[in-house]
Amino acid sequence: MRLIVTGRVQGVFFRAACAREARARGLGGWVRNLPDGSVEVVAEGPDQDVAALTAWCREGPPVARVDGVESVEELPTGEASFAVR
Repeated sequence: MRLIVTGRVQGVFFRAACAREARARGLGGWVRNLPDGSVEVVAEGPDQDVAALTAWCREGPPVARVDGVESVEELPTGEASFAVR
């Protein structure tokens, strides 16, 4: 799953918190800031765990303000760990 998260999501520890949530669920993938101020998340693993991370991204960490989450299903690439880029 590829997510684009918009709102006040940079400078609020969104990436670190997202990585912690993804790792706790055993997901592979990565998270990074985009130049337009949004955050991109790519996650793969069991459907229910990806869905749980997607739901978490709709809220984010306490100091974030998530305005929207766009999601696109993609084929898995075999990511074994979750990284902050």
